[in-house]
Amino acid sequence: MAATRRPGRNHLFIPGPTNIPERVLRAMHVQSEDHRSPSFPELVKPLLQDSKMVFGSTNGTVILFPSSGTGIWESALSNTLCRGDKVLTARYGQFSHLWVDMAQRLGLDVVVQEEEWGAGADPQKIEEALRADKDHAIKAVMVVHNETATGVTSDIGAVRRAIDAAGHPALLFVDGISSIGSLPFYMDDWKVDCAIAGSQKGFMLPAGLGLICISPKALKIAEGGTGRNDRLGHAYFAWKDQLAANATGYFPYTPVLPLLYGLREALAIVKEEGLENVYHRHHVLAEATRQAVAAWGLKPCAKEPKWNSDTVTAIVVPEGADAAKVITHAYERYNLSLGAGLSKVAGKVFRIGHLGDLNELSLLGAIAGAEMAMLDCGIKVTPGSGVAAASSYLRENPLHKA
Repeated sequence: MAATRRPGRNHLFIPGPTNIPERVLRAMHVQSEDHRSPSFPELVKPLLQDSKMVFGSTNGTVILFPSSGTGIWESALSNTLCRGDKVLTARYGQFSHLWVDMAQRLGLDVVVQEEEWGAGADPQKIEEALRADKDHAIKAVMVVHNETATGVTSDIGAVRRAIDAAGHPALLFVDGISSIGSLPFYMDDWKVDCAIAGSQKGFMLPAGLGLICISPKALKIAEGGTGRNDRLGHAYFAWKDQLAANATGYFPYTPVLPLLYGLREALAIVKEEGLENVYHRHHVLAEATRQAVAAWGLKPCAKEPKWNSDTVTAIVVPEGADAAKVITHAYERYNLSLGAGLSKVAGKVFRIGHLGDLNELSLLGAIAGAEMAMLDCGIKVTPGSGVAAASSYLRENPLHKA
């Protein structure tokens, strides 16, 4: 039997890729062009400068790679570190785990601070580890700002204060893939050395463009200013090659042309809304989601309110229920895409992503769909309770500050 057409559109509420604004879609609808032409720098040079705004930086240097965020992780490590170097990181979710795994595969000595899934990085433990490192063997601290798997946001400002309190020279690498462009991020103030982002989240683009903002300190180390040897190998992700070509507005290899045009339009949208409004909007939508979760009688995966993410809420289903069934049913019956539980929380949580190009009515559709899917799967929530709680909150809390 032929598949029945599904009317309407898919409602995408995973924590990335996110919905793409119509303006951005139209901007990406371009014919191929010569990326060596004399006019190409007119597109590229403003992007490298304007992107810094979203990172909260004026001092940093932006590089755009045709890559996912995972590739940008690799670029940060391979351009600054040597084989056998120690790096310190906290592991509290699937993506912090994957960064540990990558660092180990690259030949780094990873000191892992295990945290409960549902918590985030512990600045006090980081400070203690750095104080104990009298010989400064630890060359970098790696922190996932927003752990998408559990809906947890770590305090990067507090991590920076911990590093400074220990008087330690380690670089600070921050995975901001599901936070930059959606949550407050202040690279210069926090003295982040490598801030890592991906196009498919807060930048409201398809996947395929990786962004990194690099501090002067990290650039100096990458250029060999410390005289260290045995660097990790890098070719495709070499900063030196990118920077040499970027200086004249070009790339060392073929760029992802439609995404560059899309990035230009996305940055224009962010400027029009204003970053502080973007941050406020994400907080309001996130809090409305949390109000719905409370009305359902459920809890987020985040163990304490201080860990709550404003880009994704991971919702713990009752004992005996299967979150994977809720996700499958929501997709098949209501054409709603919810985020799955990963690794340790597989089957235990489903996730509502509330980042990117969203407003109140967009979010309420996701909450209504999740509520209906749970009811259909036998989870006893009061019909309409989540929608009522979220809508009441949204009516009282405008998305933009006056």
